[in-house]
Amino acid sequence: MRESGILMHITSLPGPYGVGTMGKQAFAFVDFLEEAGQRYWQILPLTPTGYGDSPYQSCSTYAGNYYLIDLDTLIGEGLLEKEEVSSIDWAEQPDRVDYGRLYNNRLNILRLACSRFKGGADFEEFCRANSNWLPDFALFMALKEKFDGAAWYTWEDGLKYRYPGAVWKARQELKESVRFYSFVQYQFYKQWTALRRYAHDKNIRIIGDVPIYVPYDSADVWSDPEFFQLDERMDPVCVAGCPPDAFTEDGQLWGNPLYRWDVLARDEYNWWIRRLEAAGKLYDVIRMDHFRGFEAYWSVPYGDSTAKNGRWVKGPAMDFINTVKRRLPDLKLIAEDLGFLTQQVLDMRDESGFPGMKVLGFAFDSREPSDYLPHTYTPNSVCYTGTHDNMTTRQWFETASPDAVAYATEYMNLSETEGLVWGVIRTACASVSDLCVIQMQDYLNLGGEGRMNSPGTMTSANWTWRARDGFTNGGLAGKIRAMTALYGRLADR
Repeated sequence: MRESGILMHITSLPGPYGVGTMGKQAFAFVDFLEEAGQRYWQILPLTPTGYGDSPYQSCSTYAGNYYLIDLDTLIGEGLLEKEEVSSIDWAEQPDRVDYGRLYNNRLNILRLACSRFKGGADFEEFCRANSNWLPDFALFMALKEKFDGAAWYTWEDGLKYRYPGAVWKARQELKESVRFYSFVQYQFYKQWTALRRYAHDKNIRIIGDVPIYVPYDSADVWSDPEFFQLDERMDPVCVAGCPPDAFTEDGQLWGNPLYRWDVLARDEYNWWIRRLEAAGKLYDVIRMDHFRGFEAYWSVPYGDSTAKNGRWVKGPAMDFINTVKRRLPDLKLIAEDLGFLTQQVLDMRDESGFPGMKVLGFAFDSREPSDYLPHTYTPNSVCYTGTHDNMTTRQWFETASPDAVAYATEYMNLSETEGLVWGVIRTACASVSDLCVIQMQDYLNLGGEGRMNSPGTMTSANWTWRARDGFTNGGLAGKIRAMTALYGRLADR
């Protein structure tokens, strides 16, 4: 079945409180998707943002990002007053997320809401249903707060090594703080469930990301250190990264602890199964980040300042994938198969049966044969104009070499009359890929100001783009619907 969708993270929605939330603008965007004939809404990870404000560096693989909790909904529930919320200066620019202000203000207003929350059967049932991760996460956050944000591996030994007596004592001492972080997760999941149910009622499905790695300073590593390559002092032995290439002379040093795949395999990858099962309750389709890392991963000695001295180490490959398919047979996955791919990685992707990704933004930078040119696609794939890590399409045309632009113009039969960006969108929709996903920024014809992330950089622009009020006006839904219908991708055909 040929289908299509739009990529836009929730933080990028407009609204009055400094960041897009799961409030009325999110529901309105679902209405827009329905009107535009789309079937999918693709978002980034819903977990709390971490280092560099990235949703891919989260302190928990299970927890929801409390920035996304809609404050107007809490006002409607009587937990906040309108004046209490509106009196806070949330942002200077309506089209940018100010994470510093959110960090300083959002938890404080949620504490006020929690102080008025009476609990009840629904809250207690939520805590019971999530008992495999919520108690450790809430305690982790309470301890981080107590120790002024210090990383868990710097805590006193009793807590660092999770001695039962020390953990029990901390739970008693920090009971109120633990309850607060449980309340925050209750509110997040309640609002997300309502939004996702509304999307399903409109025949819209959610595509969400699961990063392959988790940060060192996370509740996941603190709770289950035996599954990571740590020594007896809880220091990493080796960390994740990417090898040097034509773009990065030193490679990319991500710093995430690597998995002990042999230990994980002994109990049929239960840690990963729990993680994917939880993601399957959040999303309808999971985009598995850095899929090639399951075949082989770049292992860098801990303490190195670059990724140069890393080496390729074999991963669990099809043993892991077959276990996932057997134990979670209804899980729908997309393989993020971008980057340096060996034949072994391609074989693993094909054997898995998961659709891979085709990004038009990668197709035209040289006249050499490219797997990203549409005439090479197979139906079992997802075609993108670009992802959150790419330039917007207009930015590409503004910065690419004249030869690359000429090649793209010739190949896609582009014209100024149609619009260069709309010609690329047309090409994506016309491709044989079963699913086509377009960045919202491309539908809005935005340049560099709309780029979501520039990998390998630490700039104030990363992860901050927001659309302005009225961004879906002006007949845009009808134009998208017409393009979608022309190429047989309408959700309601």
